[in-house]
Amino acid sequence: MQELNVIYEDNHIIVVEKPVNIPSQADKTGDIDLLSIVKQYIKEKYQKPGNVYLGLIHRLDRPVGGVMVFAKTSKAAARLSEQVREKQFQKIYLVVANGKMEQNKETLQDYLLKNEKKNMSKVVKEGTKNSKLAVLDYEVLKYEAEINLSVLKIILHTGRHHQIRVQLSSRNHTIYGDQKYGGRGHGKQIALWAYELKINHPITNEQMTFYSIPKQIGSWKILEDISLENNKIK
Repeated sequence: MQELNVIYEDNHIIVVEKPVNIPSQADKTGDIDLLSIVKQYIKEKYQKPGNVYLGLIHRLDRPVGGVMVFAKTSKAAARLSEQVREKQFQKIYLVVANGKMEQNKETLQDYLLKNEKKNMSKVVKEGTKNSKLAVLDYEVLKYEAEINLSVLKIILHTGRHHQIRVQLSSRNHTIYGDQKYGGRGHGKQIALWAYELKINHPITNEQMTFYSIPKQIGSWKILEDISLENNKIK
């Protein structure tokens, strides 16, 4: 079985690090998926017979790694799903993007339209049929002039299809290794990582924050001199 990095676990939720290139849930490829891996982990750890209940609350794109939370009871799943709807889930990502950003901090707002056939989205004019508003904040953590790449911390305010990838690529700041949207580093792993997840515990209502930092290899070597303490950016 795929090794699982468990960040936190109690009777109601389990928070894990999603490895890159593993789907969040089963898809048409038939490849092993994270939902099945976590179910198997619970089944073996607690020696549970039969099917294990595990609620999928949110997803990460297949090439993206980082923090994900699953619900271990239907009650926890309902309450966490409500937090997603009420925008109480806070997701922060790390990105290595092409070029130097125009500003150190900025809010990006666009209308995105998804092409189901191509499984891609694009920026369109406001009022375009079926388009959805996409909003994110970015902050530049580092710019490496020699290789012309920026490390960004991104707070998502909406969860649109390929949102970060589309909003950045539309401004010529494609994510390094993003083959779908024409990024540099073709053939490399996409440098997009779900770094921080903030939720209210579905039973105790305690605010909880979980972190995950990608291993500083490949595209992520650029993180080496960014101050990290207990997986948190200082």
